[in-house]
Amino acid sequence: MRVFLIVMDGVGIGELPDAYEYGDQGSNTLGNTVRAVGGINIPNLLSLGLGEIVEELPRVSNVTGAYGKMVEMSVGKDTLIGHWEMMGIITTEDFPTYPNGFPQEVISRFEDEIGRKVLGNKPASGTEIIKELGELHMKTGYPIVYTSADSVFQIAAHEEVIPVEELYRFCQIARKILTGRHRVARVIARPFLGEPGSFYRTERRKDFSLPPPEKTVLDVLSSNGIVTIGLGKIEDIFSGQGLVESSHTHNNEETMNAILEIERYRDEDLLAFANLSDFDTIYAHRNNPKGLAEAIERFDVILGDVIHNLREEDLLIVCSDHGNDPTTPSTDHSREYTPLLIKGLNNLPRFLGVRETFADIGVSLLELFGIKNQNFPGRSFLNELR
Repeated sequence: MRVFLIVMDGVGIGELPDAYEYGDQGSNTLGNTVRAVGGINIPNLLSLGLGEIVEELPRVSNVTGAYGKMVEMSVGKDTLIGHWEMMGIITTEDFPTYPNGFPQEVISRFEDEIGRKVLGNKPASGTEIIKELGELHMKTGYPIVYTSADSVFQIAAHEEVIPVEELYRFCQIARKILTGRHRVARVIARPFLGEPGSFYRTERRKDFSLPPPEKTVLDVLSSNGIVTIGLGKIEDIFSGQGLVESSHTHNNEETMNAILEIERYRDEDLLAFANLSDFDTIYAHRNNPKGLAEAIERFDVILGDVIHNLREEDLLIVCSDHGNDPTTPSTDHSREYTPLLIKGLNNLPRFLGVRETFADIGVSLLELFGIKNQNFPGRSFLNELR
């Protein structure tokens, strides 16, 4: 029995009832993107039922999947929070953010431990701050520290000034410092190359996340002999916890091709858990609806191959972890419903309703593999599929 769980990072489908508490009124990542670009060609996602739950998309007659919406029960809208909830952890307190930069107590300790001063220490776009400070960084050797509206401590460095492994070491130092009331969700290495005026970020980004605070569904699956495989950022998101194998694929195409390889050549009981981060990091955070729409279209093409290769006993789940509407002034994540699209187990087309928590995914996986639920939250949707 094989499960393919694909997370379209940041592709929400409309504001949640509590979106106003986060300043996210009117956010609708997919719907507003479709409106902004005048349409989108995604026949495979439509065949899974996406048009049944997103009014901006056409409804089709050949729906073969089960479909629904999910509500995030946890507080917040971070990538970690969303993925952790899928695997059974409900977060009750959001991670800290730093709209005025990090306090001097944090920065001073970090500088002392790495033996260098830092530049920046403010919220900024990653591409803009290397334009602003990249040349000074190259002259001084000081790393660039910045944050965003998310709970992140980001460190940018030119690969020819601070080698990538040294940058990763700086991130590990920051991760050790950022605990307690400063427990940011992620410390992120942001290496770049190029010359002043033409800097560009490389694919050697690495996230150093907080480890899950307790056991997850991944831990239970792996301890019961299920091969849990993390693709893309999944290893970073769970700090490797509960994963038997990981492949840190660098972009959506690599990740989807890894899923196709698993489909073709792996026969054991497994969960392939994939995060497709390009939607969020490359397009939505940069308020680029056209790029986001095109990325979703490219994903849809490869998704067609994944669907074609599914075996009778396989289960495919396509979902998301939060929103990130590229048409709003904000470049932050947004508090939105997320899609739940399922194909497999001989399911008939049907509406799975509005799920009260992302954790429904985790408990459904436990039931699918015949493992007793160990007090994880959520309600299985397997009976509704059948």
